[in-house]
Amino acid sequence: MTNQNANIQAKSPTECETMVDVREGVDAVDLQIVDLLVRRFGYMDAAARIKSDRDTVRDETRKAQVISNVRRAALDGRIPQDVVAEMWETLVEGSIAYELGRWDAIRG
Repeated sequence: MTNQNANIQAKSPTECETMVDVREGVDAVDLQIVDLLVRRFGYMDAAARIKSDRDTVRDETRKAQVISNVRRAALDGRIPQDVVAEMWETLVEGSIAYELGRWDAIRG
C-alpha cells in the first residue's frame, strides 16, 4: 500500500532554483515518509500478533536503542540529533499506543 504520488520526481536540494522546486521536493519527501510509516506500523501489527504477553509491548530498553540508532544516523547525516530524537520519541510512543490497541483488538 504505497502512495502513488511518492514516485513524483522532484529536483534534488542542490538542483532547486526556486521555492516551488523546494516545496515540490519537500512534498515528495513527505509522501515517501508516510509510505515508510505505513510499513513501520505494519511491523507494529506483526509485533502485536507475535507477542503473547501485553506487558512486553512496552520495552524501554528497545525504545532507548531505537532512539540511540536515529541519533547516530542524524549525526552521520549532519542533521540536528535532538530534533530527530524528539520526533522519534513521539513516533515510538505512538507506535507503542498503536501496538497496544492492536494487541487488544486481536485478543479482545
